[in-house]
Amino acid sequence: MDYDVIIIGGGLVGVSIAWGLSTCGQRIAVIDEGDVANRAARANFGLVWSSSKGLGNAAYSQWSRLSTANWHQLAAELKAETGVDTGFVQSGGFSIRLTSTELERGITSMAKLAGQPGMEAEGTPPLEYEILDQAETRRRLPLVGETVAGAIFSPLDGHVNPLRLFAGFHKALKQRGVHYLPHRQTIAISHRAGTFELAGDGWRLGAGKIVLAAGIGNTALAPMVGLNVPLSPSRGQIIVTERLKPFLSHATGHLRQTDEGSVLIGESKETTIDHQRPRGPITAVLAERAVRTFPLLKDASAVRIWAAFRVVTPDGYPIYEQSERFPGAFACACHSGVTLAANHALVLSRQISAGALSDDLSAFHSRRFHVPAAA
Repeated sequence: MDYDVIIIGGGLVGVSIAWGLSTCGQRIAVIDEGDVANRAARANFGLVWSSSKGLGNAAYSQWSRLSTANWHQLAAELKAETGVDTGFVQSGGFSIRLTSTELERGITSMAKLAGQPGMEAEGTPPLEYEILDQAETRRRLPLVGETVAGAIFSPLDGHVNPLRLFAGFHKALKQRGVHYLPHRQTIAISHRAGTFELAGDGWRLGAGKIVLAAGIGNTALAPMVGLNVPLSPSRGQIIVTERLKPFLSHATGHLRQTDEGSVLIGESKETTIDHQRPRGPITAVLAERAVRTFPLLKDASAVRIWAAFRVVTPDGYPIYEQSERFPGAFACACHSGVTLAANHALVLSRQISAGALSDDLSAFHSRRFHVPAAA
């Protein structure tokens, strides 16, 4: 047996789990296709966001709120260990609504979310939010556009530099002696005599446990170890402006200013894997909404525009599961790799190390996609 645990996938989900596992005194390896892979991290907006998540699934709201609370510990430990400042700021987030219709929809959605049974749990921060009318929104964000109808504000939300987070994890893994093995695509997984054997083009490795964190690749790998991870791509575009004087210290749902001064704009979703060519009409809509939100952006130059894709399950919630047929094989798939990074590093990894997922994560088992229809 070459390793105690092998993580398949070196994106944010995979390396956050590997970082947590590496504190447990085990031999860890991360197998990765490398930067040629369709990394979801390329499309990540950098939000640490929980306030609006979980409508229809209270467990997801709790899980997201717990992770935003754990982010302080994660950011502090990564900085102390590596010197990498992830730029994490939790100054609260605004969901800005451009029209009265958008505002009313947001108010209705938040009321339904807050009123769900099971929203509160011991150890989980309560759901906090405020409905702001046009005047109050302008008081708190003086540079917001005159036609903005209002906003929903939550102190739970924040943002981070996802590239620094990614670099910080990889630097820490190297310092801890975790083997990062790029340019290796896993083609086959087998199980014999308590050992998982992974094979690719010209290589083969064995481990006592494996974690599938390969994004869209999980869909093909999961059946090899008796798991089911249905995923589809969610393509998004991002506009990056030139560096501007600081004007926005808070995150918003579709626009944020980084600690380096540039502004990121993006809220599009398309079900496609064609991520190489940004689409002009989508870019135009993103830009138009951004200028309506903060008119000062009309004079800002766009320095980069790109498209990439994330992954999403059929209902939008994560999948965390251990194989019943092949114990020791775990699957992890989610859309919010940055928001949930703290839980993956500080909570999920410990459960994987112990060999069992907690009952709190049972809501994220893939069996939910196979509930028989009522008679």
